[in-house]
Amino acid sequence: MAKLYVVPTPVGNLDDMTYRAVKVLKEVDVILAEDTRTSSVLLKHYDIKNTLQSHHKFNEHQKAEGVVSRIKAGENIALISDAGTPGISDPGFLLVRECVRNEVEVECLPGATALIPALVDSGLPNEKFCFEGFLPQKKGRMTRLKSLVAEPRTMVFYESPYRVLKTLVQFVEYFGPERLVSVSREISKIHEETIRGTLSELVQHFSEVEPRGEFVIVLAGTYE
Repeated sequence: MAKLYVVPTPVGNLDDMTYRAVKVLKEVDVILAEDTRTSSVLLKHYDIKNTLQSHHKFNEHQKAEGVVSRIKAGENIALISDAGTPGISDPGFLLVRECVRNEVEVECLPGATALIPALVDSGLPNEKFCFEGFLPQKKGRMTRLKSLVAEPRTMVFYESPYRVLKTLVQFVEYFGPERLVSVSREISKIHEETIRGTLSELVQHFSEVEPRGEFVIVLAGTYE
C-alpha cells in the first residue's frame, strides 16, 4: 500500500540529510514542498530528479484531501518543508491528520529539527521541556506569556531576527531579569552561535549586537 512519507530536511548544513531521506525522496512518485524554489537547491545537491509540487500553509487546507486520494490510488508521496521536520512550526499537520482520518499510512523519518540542538546546547535542564514554537505576534501574545509565568519546565521558542530583542524584553517583564536563558542562532550553519546568561544580560547583548539569522530561545522554567 502507498503511504505518505514525512521527510525532515537540513536546517542549515546540507550534509545533515540522512541516507534514508535521500533514498525515499528518490523513490517516491512525487515530493510536496513548502517552497519549490528552496527545495530545488536541496534536490539538485543530492541529484534527486523527482517531481516537485507546492504544498504550503496557504494551500494545505485545499490540497490535503486530494493528496490523500492520490495516495489511496497508489502514489507514494513525500512531504518536506524548507528546513527541519514538517509539522513542527511548518506545514504538515493538516495533511498528516487527513491521512490518519482516512486510514492512510504515514511514516515520519527521524531527522533535523532546530529545537533539540538548541535545547541540549543550552545547558538548561532538558529531561522535561515544553515547545512553544513562535509566539503569537499580536492577538493572544500577552495571554500566552501570562500562562507560562509559572511553567516549571524549560521552554523553547522560535523567533525571527526582527523580533528577538522585543521578545527578550517582554520575557524580562514576565519572567524577571535574572531568569536564565540561552539563545542559539543559525544552527548547523557557518555562523552558528549560542549566547547564554540572564534575560537582562541577553537584552543588553542584542541591544548592542544586531540579531541576524534564525533564532531558538531556550528559557529556564521556575525551578531555576
